[in-house]
Amino acid sequence: MKKTVVYKKDEHYEINGDFYRTTHDHAPVAIFIHGGGLFWGTREEINEEMIKLYTDNGIALFSIDYRLAPGTKLPDILKDIQDALQWLETEGPKQFSIDPHRIAVIGSSAGGFLALSTGTFTHKPRAIVSFYGYGDLVGKWATTPSSFYCQKDIVPKEVAASLVSDQTITEASIEQRFLLYVYVRQHGTWIDEITGINPEGNTEVLKKYCPIHNITSDYPPTLLLHGTKDTDVPYEQSVFMRAAIKKEAAEAKLVTIPNGEHVFDKDFHNPIVQNALKQVIDFLHTHLAE
Repeated sequence: MKKTVVYKKDEHYEINGDFYRTTHDHAPVAIFIHGGGLFWGTREEINEEMIKLYTDNGIALFSIDYRLAPGTKLPDILKDIQDALQWLETEGPKQFSIDPHRIAVIGSSAGGFLALSTGTFTHKPRAIVSFYGYGDLVGKWATTPSSFYCQKDIVPKEVAASLVSDQTITEASIEQRFLLYVYVRQHGTWIDEITGINPEGNTEVLKKYCPIHNITSDYPPTLLLHGTKDTDVPYEQSVFMRAAIKKEAAEAKLVTIPNGEHVFDKDFHNPIVQNALKQVIDFLHTHLAE
């Protein structure tokens, strides 16, 4: 079922993707982008139930790693996503029975942000699915201390510093890097760390990296899913993103999970979650049809 490939490398790193086949020939394919605040995560985070959800419904899956912050900044992370898309289009059909003209991008949390960013690329996917993602890096939710994370034990600066490597990192576990994320959210320095840009006085520069500020009429059809009780990424991020896409006469739909928390889809068998996931499959079938 799974084949691991290297979709990008140089002398300092190589970046892997896991390809999951479906029984269909010339199948549509979805790139899956993991979350982790851009600090941690791995292509292997997608669980077996979610893999089967897509492949049993005739959609092949390409779950990817990418370089992680703070050692790699956002422009280079976005380049990795672009290169994954390009690899899948040009090299994918040589190795797998896929249709390179029917590619969607799915992401969760920070991966949702990266998925939404693909809609601003010159070469766009056919459709985008964002699970509790965000389109705005300049809002107060992102650039000021998080009240939610400030209620947790304050992470000492030395602990956070010890978690930063001078090596290029393309995958990391939550145990390895989560406290670094908590630290930057407690101090309101998250955006500075992932972009290398101080948000104060540089709003216009940062807007270049905000999907919500770069939507055009050819933005791909987009499905957003978000819980109303999300304490990490505000539910309003998906509300605002939907409105911004529709304002440009592009297609967008928001699936609201009442009282849903961040990573609500871990409660896979919950009827509300199952209904939401059925809408994801229906959306992909519609927009990846031949």
